[in-house]
Amino acid sequence: MTVVVATKYVSFEDMAVLAEAGVEVVGENRAQDLERKHAEYGDAFRWHFIGHLQSNKAKIVNRLCELVHSLDSGSAASRLTVPALVEVNLSGEETKSGIAPEELDDFLRDYPAAHGLMTMPPEAGDPEASRPYIRRLSKLAKEHGLTHLSMGTSQDYRIAVEEGATLIRVGSALFRG
Repeated sequence: MTVVVATKYVSFEDMAVLAEAGVEVVGENRAQDLERKHAEYGDAFRWHFIGHLQSNKAKIVNRLCELVHSLDSGSAASRLTVPALVEVNLSGEETKSGIAPEELDDFLRDYPAAHGLMTMPPEAGDPEASRPYIRRLSKLAKEHGLTHLSMGTSQDYRIAVEEGATLIRVGSALFRG
């Protein structure tokens, strides 16, 4: 299992703290922040893209990242040259990216190079509330023969590990006072 430190709210200067602490993999949400941070700290980390991927940003991501966690459009898929996980919106929340579970078969048929799946359960005070979403993603991955699962954040990473996550995205849990 790989821990991906989410750096969305980590300042440019504080990236040095992560490097000094021995963090190996970071995940950035925005392509412009990725470019800026990578220019200074490039070789200090392995870089993942964990935010919504717009097809016009694929060129940046291809150049700088080893993995995309958030593929959800054919347009972006056609422009990617790095491995990607398909984001599945299991909660049906309109504010979240990802394809609907019923679209997964067609998406994977059109993009057979997908390396796995990713999901973002709804925010909840109780980590157990995430379990049904995480378990469902694990089941979908098994049904499609996919082994890489990016599921779990600071709110529910323990549940994700129990349910078979191969990647967890942790940020705020590391930086709380």
